[in-house]
Amino acid sequence: MIDYIFILIGLALLYQGANWFVEGASSLAKHLGISSLVIGLTVVAFGTSMPELVVNVFASIQGNSDVAFGNIVGSNIINLLLILGVTGIIAPLIVQKPTVWKEIPFALLAVLVLATMSNKIMLANDSENILTRADGIILLFFFSMFLYYIFETIRNSTNGSSANITEHSITKISFMLIAGFIFLVIGGKLTVDGAVSIARQMGISEFLISSTIVAAGTSLPELVTSVAAALKKEMDISVGNILGSNIFNIFFIMGVSSIISPLTVPIGINVDLIVLAIATLLFFVFMFTGKKHKFERWEALIFLAIYVGYTLFIINRG
Repeated sequence: MIDYIFILIGLALLYQGANWFVEGASSLAKHLGISSLVIGLTVVAFGTSMPELVVNVFASIQGNSDVAFGNIVGSNIINLLLILGVTGIIAPLIVQKPTVWKEIPFALLAVLVLATMSNKIMLANDSENILTRADGIILLFFFSMFLYYIFETIRNSTNGSSANITEHSITKISFMLIAGFIFLVIGGKLTVDGAVSIARQMGISEFLISSTIVAAGTSLPELVTSVAAALKKEMDISVGNILGSNIFNIFFIMGVSSIISPLTVPIGINVDLIVLAIATLLFFVFMFTGKKHKFERWEALIFLAIYVGYTLFIINRG
């Protein structure tokens, strides 16, 4: 019973934390005179990825590679297929040109880099597939490239944020971001702890737990944040949050995780990486179907259908 209470409290904290985060980030964008997309790609995306970071740090310290891999790959798949799917049904997403030609390809690059590092037996004739500390340093190098791109985007940004955003004081903005961040992390941890405990009582494997229950739990901040942003018509934050989180998850969190402790690549992970790559590529293709640079409801339904099929597959796989 206590596990279910943890989940309910965690969800409540996630909801309130996400609301504060979106409102604070939107107000900050207006206050600084920069686009909401930049805020979505940085403080919102990174903040909502903190549950994944916490889970992976503990998994690496404990030497649990299955949880580390399953959490990140599973979270990224959920971000794209489930969260973008749900958000796109709530309100069709208009995607800016820089996102189409820069952020989406960068997110796809992250998947391809991780896939390459995860197949050393096949590609480099190594004796085993391990994400080494050297790989972690390379991943962090790619992350530094992404940060440089964000810095240049901010420096060259001339687009203000939406006029309907309430401009709060810096003190209130700071409170919203800090309190929202704390609520997101605590809420994510409570949700994951409760869900993992319930799942283990049911005899589910650790990799399956990490790629479904844990990944869903750590992705709840992205879900609530993106939905809240969509309801407030802050589409840039919805899309920027997802893409920024996926890039952050692979380049930064997997980088840090493998530096803490080299990670053995789980058997069968290629299927999950292929699904993630296809989902990212499909999102790019959808930018040119129907209305240009718009993620429409029928496309969102396709994403949800793919996610349901993928979930049934991994449950059957065990």
